Amino acid sequence: MGFPGQICLTSNAAERSLRGVALGRKSWLFAGSERGGQRTAALYTLIGTAKLNDIDPQAWLADVIERIMADEKNR
Repeated sequence: MGFPGQICLTSNAAERSLRGVALGRKSWLFAGSERGGQRTAALYTLIGTAKLNDIDPQAWLADVIERIMADEKNR
């Protein structure tokens, strides 16, 4: 990629990003129920979105859970 306007024609980046999905696929069969699978999918989506926005998913989730707990105490 030495010239302006050129793009990389390899799919290495896309394959690396999907590696976690492929590795976890067999484990996700045991989510416990359809509802458990839906919750897992929602959480996986939130984590993936955080990563795409350069946000540390662990820190973000810890902050969200802390805010939820604080809100419940104030009710």
